[in-house]
Amino acid sequence: MNDDTPPPRPAQKKRSVISTHSVFGAPCWVSLTSRDLQTTEDFYSAVLGWRWRSVRLGDHFRIALADGVPVAGIAAVASMWQMAVAWTPYFAVPDADEAVARARERGGTPAVGPLSFPPGRAALIADRDGAVFGIWEGELVSNWETWRRAAPTFIRLHTRNAFDSAIFYGEVLGWASGKPGCCEVEYEGGEVVLRSRGDAVARIDSGAVETAPDPSVRPHWQIHFAVSDVAACARIAEKHGGSVLSEEETEAILRDPDGAQFTVTTARGAR
Repeated sequence: MNDDTPPPRPAQKKRSVISTHSVFGAPCWVSLTSRDLQTTEDFYSAVLGWRWRSVRLGDHFRIALADGVPVAGIAAVASMWQMAVAWTPYFAVPDADEAVARARERGGTPAVGPLSFPPGRAALIADRDGAVFGIWEGELVSNWETWRRAAPTFIRLHTRNAFDSAIFYGEVLGWASGKPGCCEVEYEGGEVVLRSRGDAVARIDSGAVETAPDPSVRPHWQIHFAVSDVAACARIAEKHGGSVLSEEETEAILRDPDGAQFTVTTARGAR
């Protein structure tokens, strides 16, 4: 090597890619469908301290960051695509077409997709009681393991019959299938608890044990975000055009300016 020869470049470390084949059945993301992107960004920046990153899908989409960690996706397409304004959880599946088919066979209603959203495919489905959830096949968002460990979100299904719902989701998403990487299901205090690698990642409840299913309950998945000060979040939400639907010391149900509901809770309250 002479003096004019450039030094060799250090080998670049390959990015670790995690796909839905290794974490199937587990919640892997949450996304908000909104009407106005700027209003949405301003509100959640004020209430939850989020910052924003653009994505390849276009100007109507953003990734929310909390302390640099991806937390959620925002899609300002509710008016354009005639979709409801709502927070939706997504579950990892190895095959989106197969999951949609399973849902349809078991009384669910495929609503959208599967559609291609590189680096994967997504679909929206209503379970047989009407609660909407998403499925995702493909590569997970970068820093997903960091998101998982930080646990900034938690999801809970409020429904009419927790055990019946657990059977539906178990058959569609492969819960308790015995396959490597699948989620396990436990029953604790009248709730169904979903665990992935030992961590509680979702809960399903339908009220007190041994009570008849309540027909007045509108089944839905509620997204919980862990915060340090519930009361402060509630006051800031009101100041920025949102509203408080209920408030306790460790938890508050809020509504953003577009009408989407979500819960802020202490980490202990979430789990």
